Amino acid sequence: MLQKVLLVEDSTSLAILYKQYVKDEPYEFFHVTTGEDAKNFIVKNPPQLIILDLKLPDISGAEILQWIREQKIPTAVIIATAHGTIDIAVTLIQSGANDFLEKPIQADRLKTSIKNHLAHNKLEGLVEDIQNDFNRNKYQGFIGSSLPMQAVYKIIDAVAPTNASVFISGESGTGKEVCAEAIHYKSQRYNKPFIAINCGAIPRDLMESEIFGHLKGAFTGATTDRKGAAMLANGGTLFLDELCEMELDMQKKLLRFLQTGRFTPLGGSKEISTDIRIICATNRDPLIELNEKRFREDLYYRVNVVPIQMPPLRDRGTDILDIARYFLKKFAKQDHKKFTEIKRNVELKLCHYSWPGNVRQLQNIIRNIVVLHNDTHILMEYLPEPLNSFKAAIKNTENQHLKTNNITPIKPITKTELPLPTTSATNADDKKTINTHLIRPMADIEREAIENAIDYCEGNVLNAAVLLELSPSTLYRKKQVWDTYEESD
Repeated sequence: MLQKVLLVEDSTSLAILYKQYVKDEPYEFFHVTTGEDAKNFIVKNPPQLIILDLKLPDISGAEILQWIREQKIPTAVIIATAHGTIDIAVTLIQSGANDFLEKPIQADRLKTSIKNHLAHNKLEGLVEDIQNDFNRNKYQGFIGSSLPMQAVYKIIDAVAPTNASVFISGESGTGKEVCAEAIHYKSQRYNKPFIAINCGAIPRDLMESEIFGHLKGAFTGATTDRKGAAMLANGGTLFLDELCEMELDMQKKLLRFLQTGRFTPLGGSKEISTDIRIICATNRDPLIELNEKRFREDLYYRVNVVPIQMPPLRDRGTDILDIARYFLKKFAKQDHKKFTEIKRNVELKLCHYSWPGNVRQLQNIIRNIVVLHNDTHILMEYLPEPLNSFKAAIKNTENQHLKTNNITPIKPITKTELPLPTTSATNADDKKTINTHLIRPMADIEREAIENAIDYCEGNVLNAAVLLELSPSTLYRKKQVWDTYEESD
């Protein structure tokens, strides 16, 4: 998509001249003559760059600049000024303008200035996007900033605006329905229904009626007409959870509906058309289900346009603690309890547990603790089964935690063991001399500590981050900087 440049200039002849200057440049060039028209344009089509004349017939350029900065509109602003108002232009740069051009503006000067500011604006946008990606610890109902979740967020961002079918797989409790809802609410269908059906919880005989509906008298007990999920979701999204548990004959009917967008309610004779998006999910391995002939191959390829694999909680590093703290705050407020923190040894244990029930299990654990105890911190003795009998349990000190991982704890240095500084030549024999070569820049010490932790964890940055009590994204950013620097050498 081409970048937009807006010229705010009341002189039509100058505007025509400037348009001629940039007619072959790779951006869109727009022109308005008043400040009010400029505001309306900026609100509807925010440009990447504005060339702003100071003297306009209705609003001064200074007022428009102030309005742009107050509205936090991410655009660069170049002030176009006559020779006698350069001092004013310099003052406006101090107030938020990016540059000024003195009239009459020369062609080369105009094109160079636009090119440089557009490039700078684009670079700032890329940096902001990268920062936002690393800093997204909350996203459409998800909590967590780990790299596996950042990958999920990116796929949702990409697929949500489309109508492509999505097939979400992952263990029970990993958030497959949350993922489906995120796709729906970031799509153009966000203000239409989101209808979820659990295919594993509906009896076989009722599945067709549940999805396609039925007419009165279609079967015993059908005393009224009933709309199915396909009709209720019209215009919106239909989420079919645990799809692999659907019977094969129903899979065939579902496939026809997905291919044609048409269905016939039970007991009816007239086909009905709907406009819905299909998102499916399963906690089984779909390829195994295919090999075992429990899942139709044609249906699999129809729904598996964009696959999303939800990572298990045990692979999400310190997301475990972020989620635990979120639930602790939520349940403490809900139940009027005083819990605010989790003890460090409990955090270590949470991070090392395998979480077979994933986020749902962690939620239930925190709920159990808040209901049964009254305290400000979660202590080790508050942990219920199976965590309280977890074999790799972390003891009550961090040193003992290190021992369980074959790390030798560092013995604290006492005051008497500190080397004393040398104050003069006369008492040099009585004082210990500092070895100055042992004093190194903090940046070197930091890098050594991080690289040692990563080596100890056999290259697993997430585990290293837990040991160092740092965010995984911090470690990845530092590694990237070091690697880039070494490549440049």
